[in-house]
Amino acid sequence: MTLSGLDWTIVAIYFVFVLAIGLMVSRKAGANVSEFFLSGRNMPWWLLGISMVATTFSADTPNLVTDLVRQNGVSGNWGWWCLLITGMLTVFVYAKLWRRSMVLTDIEFYELRYSGKAAAFLRGFRALYLGLIFNVVVMGAVSLAAVKFGEIILGWPGWETLLIAGSITILYSTLGGLKAVVITDFVQFILAMIGAIWACIYIVNLPEIGGVSELITHANVVDKIRIFPDFSDPSIYVPVLIVPLAVQWWASYYPGSEPGGGGYIAQRMFSAKDEKNAIGATLIFNIAHYALRPWPWILIALASLIIFPELSDIQEVFPTISEGKLGHDTGYPAMLTKLPSGLLGLVAASLIAAFMSTMSTQMNLGSSYLVNDFYQRFIKPEATEKEKIMWARIFTVGSAILGLGFGLLLTDASGAFNLLLLLGAGTGLIYLLRWFWWRINAMTEIIAMIVSLIVAAYFSFINPYFSRLNAEVGISPEDVVINHGLEGWQTLIVGTIITTIVWILSVYFTRSTKMATLIDFYQKIRPGGPGWDKVKAYAATKNIPMPTENGNLPLELTCVVVGFVSVYALLFCVGNWIYGQITLSIILGVVSVLGILFLQYAWKRLKF
Repeated sequence: MTLSGLDWTIVAIYFVFVLAIGLMVSRKAGANVSEFFLSGRNMPWWLLGISMVATTFSADTPNLVTDLVRQNGVSGNWGWWCLLITGMLTVFVYAKLWRRSMVLTDIEFYELRYSGKAAAFLRGFRALYLGLIFNVVVMGAVSLAAVKFGEIILGWPGWETLLIAGSITILYSTLGGLKAVVITDFVQFILAMIGAIWACIYIVNLPEIGGVSELITHANVVDKIRIFPDFSDPSIYVPVLIVPLAVQWWASYYPGSEPGGGGYIAQRMFSAKDEKNAIGATLIFNIAHYALRPWPWILIALASLIIFPELSDIQEVFPTISEGKLGHDTGYPAMLTKLPSGLLGLVAASLIAAFMSTMSTQMNLGSSYLVNDFYQRFIKPEATEKEKIMWARIFTVGSAILGLGFGLLLTDASGAFNLLLLLGAGTGLIYLLRWFWWRINAMTEIIAMIVSLIVAAYFSFINPYFSRLNAEVGISPEDVVINHGLEGWQTLIVGTIITTIVWILSVYFTRSTKMATLIDFYQKIRPGGPGWDKVKAYAATKNIPMPTENGNLPLELTCVVVGFVSVYALLFCVGNWIYGQITLSIILGVVSVLGILFLQYAWKRLKF
């Protein structure tokens, strides 16, 4: 498969465009770190919301969806659909709180909320952990998708794809900062959606597929189209639906869906004009991310089961795929080779855009942690704005190189997804409660972080190593005294239980945050809720005035429930319309509209 001259022209035009954007905003972006990392805190909700959506639409996202659909059917997407719950919590509960904090990064929050050396250590450690280790894993997963895309669509070896696309991304990210990232995100999202929808329409109507009706009734597909898993088999519905909805959404720290908001979602909220713009941005993000985007990817994934029912079929057509890179996630780029000249170039440019969008965000975010929360905080507090911008650009380039290199080592999208979930298993509840329960302290987070890392290391590396060692010497799993051959969803639950129990116990055995810090935090953030009663009572004994306006938490939580019901209804409305279930689709559409009307009514009564 080779791209035509027209295809390459489309790709080249896109490259020139993003470089031009970086050059245009480079002077203002270099004025100070607030401009470089937050674009002067003056961004509108619609641009920030689209930027969030564009960032989550990485080159690996359709690959991940394809992997899930090919192996577990459409219902396999509950592994990420469940994260809408924490997304809606961020919209109506946490967005305004983040914006009130006025911090530069979500890691700076630690020394706003906690006190003492533990808070300083937590800030510095998390800056290095998230800015380097976690960020490199995320960029590696994104780079993996680019490698597979390059090998199948462009005919390039993985290193060449990453070298060219990565270099251009590094260039405009280091020049233009967040403003360049957000502006290019807007165009990248439009391009990516046009490419995904157009490609879906073309592929579904290929003679080999025969349209939607033939697709969903095909023998290879008919048992894969369920939106909900088979409820007659616990081994299917428990890991696919119950665990995500009952545990995963609140327990794990996953980029773009952090419980309570965080990472690049928090960064976009910090850069909003005000609290209303922060809330509006996260709302449009959650609607677009969960309800509007998935079905083009899902339909192409289902179509791939007809053209390439087995991995061996993909290998036969694309024998040059690197050893270890062949997986079900390659079904998506494999199907794109069916596109005609011109459309293939547009889709190629859109997937390159998706890759660059996520990479540029992660580069800027990781650099903000390393500059603001490590270099300036611990190395050189008196650093000038010029010095901080210089190091921001250095860190941007360095972390990008590490992430691109890690992408060459990974093998499949779902493996990276599961690793990211396990890395933070059990810590998510802290991120939800620390705003509303005064007793959570810096040591609580440190202990939870250490335990989750140990659990993740054990299940991901140590236990598999000893299993392979036993196999090499001829010891079967049944002969091992302690055998931990758990499935991925079981390790998530075990990790969550262990980490949660340990950190809850630590709350009562570690020193609490200084009361002065807690009072300052409450006065600035005004979180409300009964979890701050002791702090308010102490302040009263010292005649310290505390805010009387505590928001409207019951209404906010009602909006959360209505919000995720409305978005799920819209998601399933589209799906059932595609499946030809018109009556059910209309009912779900009405539910979604009524929910949106309620949110519009409640918006005027929410306090900002």
